Amino acid sequence: MINYHNKAILEYKIKARLGEGAFWNHKTQELYWVDIEDQMLHIYNPQTKKNRSLPTPSKIGTVVPKNTNETIVALQDGIYTMNIKSGDIVLLSDIESGLTENRFNDGKCDPSGRLWVGSMALKMQSYRASLYMVDTSGNAQVKIDRVTVSNGIVWSSDQKTMYYIDTPTGMIRAFDFDNEIGAISNERIVVKVPNSMGSPDGMAIDSEDMLWVGMWNGNAVIRCNPKTGKIISKIEVPAHNVTACAFGGKNLDILYITTASIDMTKKEKAACPLAGSLFKADPGVKGVKSVFFGNN
Repeated sequence: MINYHNKAILEYKIKARLGEGAFWNHKTQELYWVDIEDQMLHIYNPQTKKNRSLPTPSKIGTVVPKNTNETIVALQDGIYTMNIKSGDIVLLSDIESGLTENRFNDGKCDPSGRLWVGSMALKMQSYRASLYMVDTSGNAQVKIDRVTVSNGIVWSSDQKTMYYIDTPTGMIRAFDFDNEIGAISNERIVVKVPNSMGSPDGMAIDSEDMLWVGMWNGNAVIRCNPKTGKIISKIEVPAHNVTACAFGGKNLDILYITTASIDMTKKEKAACPLAGSLFKADPGVKGVKSVFFGNN
């Protein structure tokens, strides 16, 4: 039986076309997030309720802070370092620069600060994409190939398990993880999400090693137990396409949620006029600090 938490409430009203990539910067107490389709990096301050936007030269799928002034962004044609004060970008890795029919999507850093980032085909063709690991020198390795829409990725608190979502599969997969060398093995399915609940998108992990997943076409964030495969709770969100979430606040006890305003029918738009906005909810559990690039 699924427990229903309090519904998510509006945090910041904005009409993001494809809000994604939620990352809580625990050092500055700000939420980094992206609008893929509008090619924007956003930095939102919950204290001031102000959202700063920096344009990117192509579609941006991922943001992970590096230090006070720099962040790593995955753009359509590669991985870049971006200065958040000037907006200037410098190429870190040109992986997939020749695959013009692909773009980068979601990604996060492993416990050692290496970026794991995946791609997808612009026209959503199956098995055209990959998941990569990129180190601080820009060296990239293919970790999983034949991916369709690479999405949520997190690591367990003991650093021994990596969880990963390829959205169209409707499943969360787990891998044994060797943090010393960044190796994955022993792939298995740990959660199967029913089609009736939508499609699993971005993912976060809490202090109890439970998984929180934004549900595209599902109006919700769900909490999953990867040990049992059960969906144990659900937060309803007043947006049809829920894309990602991140634990934030000084105590990491607020769940911030990104959403999209695209890919909705007229009926869905009427029912969810706030789609594309940022939302927040009380998850009833604390999260963990997300890792910066280079583990700075």
